[in-house]
Amino acid sequence: MELILKRRFLKAEYTIGALYIDGEYFCDTLEATDRGLSQSMPLGEIRRRKAAHKTAIPTGMYWVIVTRSPTKKRLLPLLLNVPGFSGILIHRSNSPHDTSGCILAGENREKGKVINTARYEKRLVKMLTEAQDREEEISIMIN
Repeated sequence: MELILKRRFLKAEYTIGALYIDGEYFCDTLEATDRGLSQSMPLGEIRRRKAAHKTAIPTGMYWVIVTRSPTKKRLLPLLLNVPGFSGILIHRSNSPHDTSGCILAGENREKGKVINTARYEKRLVKMLTEAQDREEEISIMIN
C-alpha cells in the first residue's frame, strides 16, 4: 500500500497537505512547520535546522507499520527510521501545537487546523491494519 503526502501550504506555524492512498485522495493533513528538511540531508544538518516539537519531518519515503502507541494507548500508524525524529505517528488532533512532529489527518476547513480527525484516524488505521494483516508493505512518500 502506498501513501503519498503532498505538502501544499507551507506557513510559518504549520504545514497543510493532502494524503493519498494508492493514488486516491483520502484526507487533508496538518504538520508542524516545514523547515526544508530532506531525508537525503546529513543527520547533523537535520538536527541543526530542527526546532524540537515544531518541525515537520524530512521529505522522503518511509516504511509504515501499525502498532500500539505507548503514549496514545491505541493502534496507530508509525513511520520508521525518520532521520532526527522518533515516534512519528499519524493520529487525530486539531492544531499545529498538537503535532510534535507527527502528522494529523482530517479536514482542513479552518485556517491552520484540521477537524473530524478521529473519524479519519479510525478509517486510516483500519485500512492500514488490513493491509498489514495481508502482509503488504506500507510506505509513505512525503513531498
